[in-house]
Amino acid sequence: MESTLRPSTSMLDVNEEKDTITIATRAEVTNETAECSQVTQSPERWVTLQFTWAGKPFSLDIADSDRVFDLKTALHDLTRVPPERQKILGLVKGKLPPDQGRISDLKLTTGKKFTLLGTPEGDEIQDPSKLEKLPDVVNDLDIDFSQDPNAVKRYKKDQRNIRKVKEMTDNLTVNIIHPLREGKKLLVLDIDYTILDTKPLTSGSLPPAECARPKLHEFLEAVYPYYDICIWSQTSWIWLETKLVELGMVGANRNYQISFVLDKTCMFTVFTERDGKEWQHHVKALQIIWNHFPQFNASNTIHIDDLGRNFALNPQCGLKIHAFKHAHTEEAQADRELDKLARYMVHIAPLNDLRILSHANWKTVLKSLPRP
Repeated sequence: MESTLRPSTSMLDVNEEKDTITIATRAEVTNETAECSQVTQSPERWVTLQFTWAGKPFSLDIADSDRVFDLKTALHDLTRVPPERQKILGLVKGKLPPDQGRISDLKLTTGKKFTLLGTPEGDEIQDPSKLEKLPDVVNDLDIDFSQDPNAVKRYKKDQRNIRKVKEMTDNLTVNIIHPLREGKKLLVLDIDYTILDTKPLTSGSLPPAECARPKLHEFLEAVYPYYDICIWSQTSWIWLETKLVELGMVGANRNYQISFVLDKTCMFTVFTERDGKEWQHHVKALQIIWNHFPQFNASNTIHIDDLGRNFALNPQCGLKIHAFKHAHTEEAQADRELDKLARYMVHIAPLNDLRILSHANWKTVLKSLPRP
């Protein structure tokens, strides 16, 4: 006998659940919203640099708020020389600072000249046996930004990050697969190690259906009446499209639809410290989506991922679930994370503002709910 998940009426009065949900006061939510609205991009200082590579002249513009990482990325875009092969001569005295270093600290002036040495991608001698190697997503160090509000504030107020969000917004063209529906909340869903075990899928060692996290389609069918669905993956579009089709999430006859899909080109690198050491990582900035679709914002968006660092700019919207790996094992096939998650998301669907919740406690909330 089939059962349908419906929103719990008990959630309509959040006061009943103060013991199981971490609730932000309305004043805190209002203050946070006001702080974010005040973070505007002030005029930046830019410099134009001149350089030569392979006997050819080039120029590039760089902002003081940028990092050395951004300089190397710009050089890569112009010459196809990867950062790890770049040798930059004459830009600064001595050794170039690490990637986290600010361009403002280099004291550069417009017209500054330097020389770039390095072999571009595609011209190096390659091992033929590695040319067809399929990409994989590295699931390495993580960080919980919900526990460090000061780090979040630094991210949001960083001029470079504000500019990167604008650049990503301007450069993004969203292909709507299925029309957005009026009055729905937004689910932003990661794919790699969140709803599937990526490694056996890309290597072909398991059939696609066996790589999917158990109850994947049941989860999407349960939440679809209340949420439009966006897939955002840290892989390139060509691999992402293949995964979605092979998993039967796109192009199949399901009781849910994927509204649109974003890939790694919509992500950018941010910089912080981890355990007292400089650290950099990619981030999924939800503001890029909200800029394209104003009907969505922090009050009606939930972002599900196995990596908490992807929530760096929007921790209040993030819900972290444990990574799904080793799909071929009995333990993995007994995984019921998505079944639990469906109950939680349907339960909170009636709320007008999801920011009053701390999604870090979502499993605690489930324990207070009656079993279906």
